[in-house]
Amino acid sequence: MTAPDKQKVIDALLQHLSELAMQATKAANATREGATHPEAKPENDKDTRALEQSYLARGQAQRVTELNEQIQSLRFMTVRSFGPDDVIAVGALVTLKAGTDVRCLFLAPCGGGIELMTDGAAVLVVTPQSPRGAALIGREVGDEVELVVRGAKQEYVIEAVS
Repeated sequence: MTAPDKQKVIDALLQHLSELAMQATKAANATREGATHPEAKPENDKDTRALEQSYLARGQAQRVTELNEQIQSLRFMTVRSFGPDDVIAVGALVTLKAGTDVRCLFLAPCGGGIELMTDGAAVLVVTPQSPRGAALIGREVGDEVELVVRGAKQEYVIEAVS
């Protein structure tokens, strides 16, 4: 398996995060409108529907803010090329192999857990805070790394870093 182009991975991640932000914005706006709608006015002192909706709208608005911050951090992330002698750090596109199982991971500052299809390859985004990302930081091509995949420990060899 040939690793996909790193810039295409970053662009696909930006697109995915932008779509999530757009969906979250629509949800927050709809919830806010529901909380302030005249029919949401409390019928008695025990009716807290509008209050609950306002709490939900606030949480959704915070999620939109977080997504927009992630998008900005990714846009301004320094994209560098990694060679076979470089240690893995944020921005690395890593190819792992265990027998016939080949995996491609992108170590990003945000967006962990998102799986992208780029150049015909599945790329899993991991962050340094995740167990998989933490296991890769500081490693080099040829190193073995133990990862938990679907609940099972698996030994992988770092095949390539770009």
